[in-house]
Amino acid sequence: MLMATLISPAIPSSPSHRFFFPTTPYAKFVKLPALRCVRKNGEINGLSRTPSPMDSGGHDNGEMSPEQSPNVELEMKNNGIWRLFKEAQQNILYLNKQRLKAVEELNKANREKQLLLDKVDELENENRRAGGKDNLALCWEVLLRIDSLVLGEMISIAEASDLRRIVIDRKVSVADLFSDMLEKRDAELLAELRHFSEGSRKKGYHIIHICTEMEPLVSVGPLAPYITGLSCVLQRKGHLVEVILPKYASLDLDEVQGLREVEAESYSYFNGQLHGNKIWTGVVYGIGVTFIQPLYFSSFFSRDSIYDYPDDFERFTYFSRASLDYIAKSGKQPDVLHLHNWETAIVGPLFWDIFAKQGLGNTRILLSCNGFESQCLEEPYKLALCGLDPVRLHRPDRLQDAGKTHLVNILKGGIVYSNEVVIMSSMHSKGRIIRSMSHGLEPTLALHKEKLLVAPYGFDNSIWDPSTDKFLPVNYSTENMRGKYACKVALQHQAGLSEHASSILVGCIISEVSDFELEKLKAAVYNATKGGAQFIFLGNVAVPTIDRALKSFQEELEDLT
Repeated sequence: MLMATLISPAIPSSPSHRFFFPTTPYAKFVKLPALRCVRKNGEINGLSRTPSPMDSGGHDNGEMSPEQSPNVELEMKNNGIWRLFKEAQQNILYLNKQRLKAVEELNKANREKQLLLDKVDELENENRRAGGKDNLALCWEVLLRIDSLVLGEMISIAEASDLRRIVIDRKVSVADLFSDMLEKRDAELLAELRHFSEGSRKKGYHIIHICTEMEPLVSVGPLAPYITGLSCVLQRKGHLVEVILPKYASLDLDEVQGLREVEAESYSYFNGQLHGNKIWTGVVYGIGVTFIQPLYFSSFFSRDSIYDYPDDFERFTYFSRASLDYIAKSGKQPDVLHLHNWETAIVGPLFWDIFAKQGLGNTRILLSCNGFESQCLEEPYKLALCGLDPVRLHRPDRLQDAGKTHLVNILKGGIVYSNEVVIMSSMHSKGRIIRSMSHGLEPTLALHKEKLLVAPYGFDNSIWDPSTDKFLPVNYSTENMRGKYACKVALQHQAGLSEHASSILVGCIISEVSDFELEKLKAAVYNATKGGAQFIFLGNVAVPTIDRALKSFQEELEDLT
């Protein structure tokens, strides 16, 4: 029931100045007759009252004349209304004070909460800077210290292999034993390791990624989050995963725990001689990371951008060979070497022609491709830079390009020399990829069809979680989806779209698309936009064909509308 309260002031005023206190937001104004109140001078809204016997000098005998009775009753009624009005005012003032007090308490609680959250973040950052580590991160630091012991020739490759197996098999015990030892000198750490008895063996693979990106250190395209997400998932399943990266000048090292330079230099072969490299190690999200920094060819990775230089083949071939030299010299014996795109595909031929004979015969090669647009075609003689034989490899069943037969195809070499090849695609089958999206590699892919796997891009909420992401306007989760609407409106505003709550907003990440699929996509989008749907497409400027296709698509839609 809707209610409203009207109280007329004791001091005369026009009806338009009456106080109105609605009890609900939807209360209606109700006009009531004016109430008259007694003034202090005895007038009733401007009318003089009848003088009493006391006013005229007579004696008060306690009796009231009939003429006085209505006036007294009216005065008593008005006095009662005035008293009610004052009480109402006092109640309103009290409630308002209580409301202001509650708001202030709420604001104070929110400020204290934010201070606590900031303090937690500060303590976590201090803990990371001070070397606070979980068991896996600590395990990785021990393993990386073993690498430096081998490079410094303090232990043999065979002993290093035994010590690594001990550490890998007993991560928890290592964390308990060596939490205070990592700041010690190499000799003291080695003494503790040699006294550390071997326990039961855990079943898990040792996987090394040789790659050019890793989130959050360096990120250009989809490779960076793929490396980090996959590594985290595999380690949670009991495998041991590490990453080898070039030490770019543009690396973001804020998330690296225990970053240290290995004192001994590591040498790698390139262009007919050995060249020194600085080796850096650290831990990112519990993943052991090794950085290779060329000394003589220092300009290779000290540039503003990561890709698209005329000497990209030389840069990444140097890094690939240096990674294998480091693995062999440090005595690592991984179960899997995981390569990514053409930039490290040369590891495949290098491994089987040179390094498989250096104690790595049980290692297998896995190549992941985010697409076949970039393949890297080069003159055959350049293969000799990293120690490969151009004459032996410039053949149709090896690295010779099918279209430009006078050149070698580096990505093709990775496919031929890998044990398994993973093609990243969320939309297409293996057959469709081979027939329509191979960019000249169809004969090679058809020949090696049995070792091809198609895998969709995954999602790891340990890397991104909308309930904790500080960059979202409002956080949300599966339990509380209210914040998602605010995020939708913010995205519409940023993209210049109309902010209608009823509009369906579709986000599409396009990493690959054929002409046939693009035409089907155009038809679907056009029909949906006629019904009020909105679309936001995210392409990849690093892949010109996708960028051009999306721009052309946008222009066509604008013409149609």
